[in-house]
Amino acid sequence: MQKNSVQRLNQIIKVLTSYGFGFIVDSKLNKEKNSPENLRKAFEELGSAFIKIGQILSTRPDILSEAYIKSLSKLQNNVLPEKYEDIETVILKEFNKPIQELFLHFDKTPLASASIAQAHMAVLKDGRHVIVKVQRPNIAEEIKLDLSILRKILNLTKIGFSDMIINPQDALKELSESTEAELNFKNEQNNLKKFKELNKDVVFIYVPYVVDSLTSSKVLTMEYIEGFKIDNLEMLSKGGYDLQDLGKKLTLSFYKQIFEDGFFHGDPHPGNIIINEGKICYIDFGIVGTLSNSLKASLNDIVLSIAYHDINKIVSVLISICIKNGYINRNELYEDVDYMFTIYLSSSLNNINISVLFNEILTITKKHNMRLPKEFTMLIRGTSIIEGVIAKICPDIKLMDIIIPYIKSSEKFSPFKNFSLNDFILNLLIFSKDASKIPTKINQVSDSLLSGRTKVQLQHTSLEKPIAELNKMVNRLLFGLVIAAMIIGSSTILSSNIGPKFYGISIIGLLGFGFAGISGIWLIISIIRSGNLK
Repeated sequence: MQKNSVQRLNQIIKVLTSYGFGFIVDSKLNKEKNSPENLRKAFEELGSAFIKIGQILSTRPDILSEAYIKSLSKLQNNVLPEKYEDIETVILKEFNKPIQELFLHFDKTPLASASIAQAHMAVLKDGRHVIVKVQRPNIAEEIKLDLSILRKILNLTKIGFSDMIINPQDALKELSESTEAELNFKNEQNNLKKFKELNKDVVFIYVPYVVDSLTSSKVLTMEYIEGFKIDNLEMLSKGGYDLQDLGKKLTLSFYKQIFEDGFFHGDPHPGNIIINEGKICYIDFGIVGTLSNSLKASLNDIVLSIAYHDINKIVSVLISICIKNGYINRNELYEDVDYMFTIYLSSSLNNINISVLFNEILTITKKHNMRLPKEFTMLIRGTSIIEGVIAKICPDIKLMDIIIPYIKSSEKFSPFKNFSLNDFILNLLIFSKDASKIPTKINQVSDSLLSGRTKVQLQHTSLEKPIAELNKMVNRLLFGLVIAAMIIGSSTILSSNIGPKFYGISIIGLLGFGFAGISGIWLIISIIRSGNLK
């Protein structure tokens, strides 16, 4: 290990130990009550690389428990800015030209300073106002170093996370891929362009353009959007905005991204959604979610199945999309989904949020050795954030009243859209062939019943404890009967005054009474200790 790696490793261990994580080498991360908050503070102290790692981890409820997700979501993004001279150096290396030749004006003081980059206001040579996002010098190397150290720690220790359904090494691999993608601003450039294209026909949505000539893997130049955060109720009131209409538009916009586009903003907090001239403007596309056509269709099936209370359909969809990590008891899975319906859907669909349902589904799949695709976990976080924004703007809005009609009316999810005449004819032939066997099968079942060959197989589950308790009860009852018999027998012997005597009293009778008394006391004590005296 190089000198820098050893020094960084020592620093990481020192900071983690100071926040109560000295036991991390052989214990679970959730052993102390304040561990979630302490982990967040440790990440903040360890600097930009760990802040970014923590922010990405906060998007993965399949890796960490809810307490850690909630805590890491609070990680401060406003870190100390880089020196202006360092920013100049980055831009010079990327474009082989000094800032003065590229921009008419470039603010030396950053507009915002985040964990991996900082944003500066600038004016292009043609007079257009832009935002220039510049990556921190050496941040990529720092993150790679910290990830390699974490990988070594995982290899050398027994570190584990509560409620973790994914292997720690796999989690770290996915974390490396996520950070690598986010560190390349070309990916954000492509995300921004794709999002803009997908929403070009939505009149109330606006997406900033990208200046391609001033964009590279470490610098991103895009249009400056002047406006205010979408949850600024004071500005919305001054502008005369209809909050009900705005909430409905934001809902339709986000769920169009999910159910129609399969490409959604992964971090739709108020700071990334700006109101400008009556339009909803999305910014910052470093984190986006992508859904395949099959996963989009599955999500559509889940929502419609919820609307129609079709439990069998939901169970089938979950089994088809999840990664299996062990044995799945379909009957128990059905019961848990049914219980979810009973608890959360027994009142009215109007009171249900999609994020709540998705979180419940995540909990159920974890319990049954099933792992949802990582795209689904990002979707859960995105829906939770956007529904929080909608609730602040318009708390009375009924999300399901908007979402379900939208899905039902969408041509993409028409039941006849993918209709194939050839498939229909083939399935009809198979059905006809199987249907022709029904009379024969009925005769076979009848013959089995009449001849006594029919067997009924019953399966019981979780009866071990009740049966054990029943055994104890029967044993105590029999023991009590034995004690009673001994008392009666001893009384008979004493009254008959037979056998060896002690001071004229039958020794056998005395011994019988003594044993019966001791046994009776022991029986009473055992019943009292069992707590079943009532």
